[in-house]
Amino acid sequence: MTDVKTLNRTSRDTDSRGKNARRRPWAPPSRLDAPPAPPGYKHRWIRASAGGVEDRTNIAGRIREGYELVRSEDYPDFPTPTVDDGRHAGVISVGGLLLARIPEETVEERNSYYNKRANDQMQAADNELMKSNAHSSMVIERPSRRSRVSFGGPKTASE
Repeated sequence: MTDVKTLNRTSRDTDSRGKNARRRPWAPPSRLDAPPAPPGYKHRWIRASAGGVEDRTNIAGRIREGYELVRSEDYPDFPTPTVDDGRHAGVISVGGLLLARIPEETVEERNSYYNKRANDQMQAADNELMKSNAHSSMVIERPSRRSRVSFGGPKTASE
């Protein structure tokens, strides 16, 4: 007795998860839909024009920061509007904005740089405040960086 095995010779193209997927409820479309960024990168929309005037300074500054413009050829399966002509022909664009990508490590380095600058400025302001604390009758304690909000508390007689 021989065992005859039949092989399934249908192509995998006929199998589709899309046919079995659940229907997504309708939602208004976003004007700033963008393709997913490749691993290790982040996408960001940068201003190319404002009020009909091209903003070359902003684009040049972003490119110097490490951004690179995203071209529609990089995402052939993602339907996106692109710039038709000029310097940025082929770049993904929506209403005066261009899509750009930047490495995540550059983003982290930039964030740590600006956090350090902000901390240095706060420390300088605190030191300046403590310098004016020379008179013994007007003692100022080191400021605490907390905020407290309360609503609807009891009214005092001075109000």
